[in-house]
Amino acid sequence: MDSLLQAFIFLSAGVVAVPIASRLGLGSVLGYLIAGVLIGPFALNLLHDATQLMHFAEFGVVMMLFLIGLELQPSLLWRMRFPILGMGGLQMALTTAAITGIAMYFNQPWQTALAIGLILSLSSTALALQILAEKKLMNASSGKSSFAVLLFQDIAVIPIIAILPLLAITAPLTNVDTANIAAVVTADAHSSGGGNLIAHLPGWQQTIIVVMAVVSIILAGRFLTRPLFRFIADSKLRELFTATALMLVIGIALLMTTVGLSPALGAFTAGVVMADSEYRHELEANIDPFKALLLGLFFISVGASIDFALLGSKPIVIMEIVLGLVALKFIILLFLAKLFKIPGGGSYWFSFSLAQGGEFGFVLLASTLENRILHKETIDILTAAIALSMVLTPLLILFNEKFVIPRFKEDKSTTTADEEPMEEQDNPVIIAGFGRYGQIVGRLLIGNDIPVTVLDHSATHIERVRRFGFKVYYGDAGREDLLHTAGADKAKVLVIAVDDREKAKSILKMAKHSYPHLLVHIRAYDAMHYHELKSEGADFISRELFLSSLSMGEKTLQALGMRAYKAKRQARQFAVHDQKTTDRLGEHISDNKRYISESRHAQEEVLNILRGDRMSYRTSEDHSWDATGHE
Repeated sequence: MDSLLQAFIFLSAGVVAVPIASRLGLGSVLGYLIAGVLIGPFALNLLHDATQLMHFAEFGVVMMLFLIGLELQPSLLWRMRFPILGMGGLQMALTTAAITGIAMYFNQPWQTALAIGLILSLSSTALALQILAEKKLMNASSGKSSFAVLLFQDIAVIPIIAILPLLAITAPLTNVDTANIAAVVTADAHSSGGGNLIAHLPGWQQTIIVVMAVVSIILAGRFLTRPLFRFIADSKLRELFTATALMLVIGIALLMTTVGLSPALGAFTAGVVMADSEYRHELEANIDPFKALLLGLFFISVGASIDFALLGSKPIVIMEIVLGLVALKFIILLFLAKLFKIPGGGSYWFSFSLAQGGEFGFVLLASTLENRILHKETIDILTAAIALSMVLTPLLILFNEKFVIPRFKEDKSTTTADEEPMEEQDNPVIIAGFGRYGQIVGRLLIGNDIPVTVLDHSATHIERVRRFGFKVYYGDAGREDLLHTAGADKAKVLVIAVDDREKAKSILKMAKHSYPHLLVHIRAYDAMHYHELKSEGADFISRELFLSSLSMGEKTLQALGMRAYKAKRQARQFAVHDQKTTDRLGEHISDNKRYISESRHAQEEVLNILRGDRMSYRTSEDHSWDATGHE
């Protein structure tokens, strides 16, 4: 009952605070943070253990990085290596050096100063990407640059974790320090399901185990997940697919935690490895709702974990650290933005978005106590500073949006629509169903260098088609969330070529309702199906057997002696009249008698038209083309 009450409090706080914050223009992230402050122990005191809950909510960050990895094929990562290594590497190096120097100026040992510099150089991946996505800046140069920096930081967490034990200060421990370390180790063990199980091993053995864990994730993602998901897909149970996706992410997080690494980075690695999988879109669609919910819980728990008692006892020290950290990182980021030529106001979006501390800082600070690098009091102050810097970020974004960006109004390079698009653009065409019909459409488009996203719901069919070099993704295009994941909000055309007439109709209705900008091209099985699809707003309808039957009739006329150009003309005349007739009959679809009567009348009409056309050409000589070469 207590767990249900806690869940109800969290959800209620988010449901109330986030819409209000959004209406006030503060954004959803600040709404979650405010909700956390209000229900935390220093306001309404409705939560028992916000820190414990944060460990659970951090799975939102893990899932977010898994989904990011799914969007990034290894080839794309290779093309992005220069901004990732250049911009991301410089940001961490300059920020770490600056903060380390400042800490040493205040008489901190170099080991302590370097640890603080490394930890505070990290930014919040969850916060920055959420804000940039809300502002529709992920496709802008500012969003691309921010992502490159954040990606480098997330990767850098592994070497930072490896470096921290080497910075241990070997001074004797007091009883208080010993108790604090024991508390941290116990908390980590409870929150992560066992904690780091290899910490007691020699360094070289730890390194081997860590490498083996990362390699196992890569190999499993490359060779084992495809047959696993094919087996699950054959069951036709959507909830089982969702359970498998969650099992995969949580299993990776547990494995990485067990060997002392960042679970988020492990999830990201697995996502990148599976980016070429045909099950990518289905995975995204199943995990995305959990990611959004857990990220909201994470932001609420950050707000609830702010120690206002500590802030009240040392307000000047903490605020100096918060403002100093944000100002220093902003200056360094703005310098990098100018150095790497981020255009106009995009440089300010980039700088304000990354000027805070990061969620991985909380994890690393706990590690510094365990490794005797920082004292408990210092860790508490830095924890509060990181949390407050995250709270401050949405306010800085609001300031940037209201007062800084308007100065660049005439500079088109600052807008999201006109800035350079990211390389991983969604495809302009989505094909739902890749049977014989869909394959012909797809081959024609691909042959004309038009990229397509293909969705098919048959795992066996996908496996067969993949052997011929097609990239087909597993998923039911009738699901709005999956269609969104496949890029329907940016695509231009949806081709519906599924083999189920009712399914085709339901996909059309959903697509027209959710994505009115999307042109929907669809095949009809017969005249009745054609009328149903037309009434639902299909932009182009192709009757399945009409063109092939017409072509057969045309060739038969030629075989019986009619010249090619005449046979072609007769076929076209028939097609034009049949289309007009079909549309006209649609007006009487509910009146069966009238429909039959109009059909008979239409048949007589087409016969008279074709006979009249044939007679007019019989009385005159026509030397037009003849595809057969006969005179």
